[in-house]
Amino acid sequence: MNILALDASTEHCSAAVWRDGVIFGREARAGQSHSEMLIGMADAALAEAGVALPALSGIAFGAGPGSFTGLRVACAVAQGLAFPSDIPLAGIGTLQALAAGCGGDAVICCLDARMGEVYHAAYLREGTGYREVSAPRVCAPQAVPELPAARWTGCGSGFAVHGDVLRRRYGAQLDTVIAGLAPQARDIARLAAPVFAAGGGVRAEAAAPYYVRDRVALKTGER
Repeated sequence: MNILALDASTEHCSAAVWRDGVIFGREARAGQSHSEMLIGMADAALAEAGVALPALSGIAFGAGPGSFTGLRVACAVAQGLAFPSDIPLAGIGTLQALAAGCGGDAVICCLDARMGEVYHAAYLREGTGYREVSAPRVCAPQAVPELPAARWTGCGSGFAVHGDVLRRRYGAQLDTVIAGLAPQARDIARLAAPVFAAGGGVRAEAAAPYYVRDRVALKTGER
């Protein structure tokens, strides 16, 4: 089974090909250049893997939450690549991908959502996957939800920006912090593999980002 995965949900940009369990990938810090970089990175990963686009079993993309523009770029590129060969698509949650990239047994995933907020979710490892114990949400760092007792690993840019507040909120529950971790296409590919193996995925026209937040800027009175 061959899977192409794409992510542009943060300042990082990545593409990866999962070929029967072997990962070939490209990643870079893109800033605001995702739309210029992502297709080239996908082409390079496919070439390294020796996989032609029509031979793909599916294309996965980081559906969100994350940068509104980046999520749209990844979804649009996935749709454009999928249409000619009617390849199924799967949107994979970026916070779940962050947990998979962290690899801890109990993971708090926080991405900086700007406007003084974070995108937050929490997962516990179960077998080779992760069970969601706190669903993705956007909230102020001091309002992140309480979590069951565990030795939690915190990861993501939310800890880089709001680390002091999050550490006070979780106290001794927070065992380790990996603030520099970001969602990556290689982890999205791994999460998508069982979806496509089970015959899942949607047609290209039905794919959509998962924004979580419904506004992109503060009103004048809120600044």
